[in-house]
Amino acid sequence: MSDEIEDDLFASQPNDAFFKGVFSNPAHAAVFFQSHVSPALAAAIDWTTIAAMPASFVRQDLQQSHSDLLYTVRCADHDIFLYLLFEHQTSVDPLMPLRLLDYVTKVLVKHAKEHGPPLPPVIPFVLHQGPERWTISPQFEHLFELPLHLNELLLPYLPKFRHDLLDLSSHDPDGGEHHMLMRVILNLMKAARAQRMMEFFEWLGKSDAAIALKMDAGLLRFCMVYAWNADTSLDVEAVSRHLMHQPELNEAAMTTAQYLRTQGREQGLQEGRREGIQEGSEKGLWIGKVTLLEELMGRAASDTAELATLPVDILKQRFATLEAAYQQKFKGNR
Repeated sequence: MSDEIEDDLFASQPNDAFFKGVFSNPAHAAVFFQSHVSPALAAAIDWTTIAAMPASFVRQDLQQSHSDLLYTVRCADHDIFLYLLFEHQTSVDPLMPLRLLDYVTKVLVKHAKEHGPPLPPVIPFVLHQGPERWTISPQFEHLFELPLHLNELLLPYLPKFRHDLLDLSSHDPDGGEHHMLMRVILNLMKAARAQRMMEFFEWLGKSDAAIALKMDAGLLRFCMVYAWNADTSLDVEAVSRHLMHQPELNEAAMTTAQYLRTQGREQGLQEGRREGIQEGSEKGLWIGKVTLLEELMGRAASDTAELATLPVDILKQRFATLEAAYQQKFKGNR
């Protein structure tokens, strides 16, 4: 979970950046799978052998809506693959089993080219963060509607597999025997999709789950950066109130908020300078500063063509008004 991942991906793709940052850590992935595959399979796997594989099987044009990670692990002295697909588009894909068949096939073809037979089992798992409840069957054969009188004849010719699923829209991370750290991570991801981040901080401030974050300062900061990028309207003072009984978390939240605001101001100056160069005038500088500050405040950015029609003095006034509102919002936390 490097600053490079945070800076490059969080601003534009916070959900994807958080998924990759957390679950590319084999220890975190092991905790996740142990809790969500079948108990018999979890008991058979040697989780100390889990390793992340440097491969993605999602097409580049689909990476805005889902991401994937591949792991290898030993099970009864055999290698198997665990394939985790992170689905965060707004609607459920009715052809998910078909898409997974494509990805699993790519995993096996790659392995065959590099190692030959025998092929390792691939266990596909979908982590769904979308707002809609998952209603699609995880079994591939359910994509077909076969006439009853042909069922017995045709079923042997259909690929037969299923995928495991964790649907955050209907999942209660506090239910069951979840690892403390995974409760925090899944609750945070669920709150981010539902735009209920303040409820997450309220829960965190009252919950023993806060202990899990205290054990890992890097993960704590990573969660805070994700929270602020996933919901740019977060009220820093309200977050502080919810975490007042968790001093370490409160300090980390405030430090992270200050860091992001500082980065935002620096980025605004850089963007403004770039815009100024492109426009070849002082007007370009102020257009860049206005639109950047609007973005930092979670507002819809003004049309740059429309801003270009305004005099520089008006642009300066608009920026001054925005900056005053920005400072008021974060008053006492600068």
